[in-house]
Amino acid sequence: MSCTAAIASLAAMLGLAGCADAPRPSGQPSFYADLGAASARVDAGQARAMISAYRLNAGLGQLRLDPALQEAAEREARAMAAADQPSSADAVKKRLASAGLARPEANLSAGYRTLAAAFSGWRDSAPHDRVMKAPGATRMGIATAYAPGSKYQVYWALLLAAD
Repeated sequence: MSCTAAIASLAAMLGLAGCADAPRPSGQPSFYADLGAASARVDAGQARAMISAYRLNAGLGQLRLDPALQEAAEREARAMAAADQPSSADAVKKRLASAGLARPEANLSAGYRTLAAAFSGWRDSAPHDRVMKAPGATRMGIATAYAPGSKYQVYWALLLAAD
């Protein structure tokens, strides 16, 4: 089964195809929404469901959306888009730890135009996969920012932390 089919299957099983924060053609699941527009926003609920299902399949706990991590992810995505380059995950993790977050993790990337593509890319990259499967993680925030003149255009920040 292809990655795309597996993600669609997972969403259908979880009854999540109707989640919507990002603009998309009628009937298209939000994880396929093209985020290459200034008004586009990643569907954080859909992302949480996908990553949590992936974690459950690996014997790990689900994640919940955390407002503080969501805000931090939004700031980081905007900063990367403004700088026209991905940030250092280590620097972001240090900032989060300094703010009192327990065992912070960060996936920072650019170029993926859909949540499905970002999830697939992270899953296929050992360092990014380790972040999604961080054993102690219980909460997350995720955001994108669009930079139209950039070679990457869409910047991603996925932040995880423990309670």
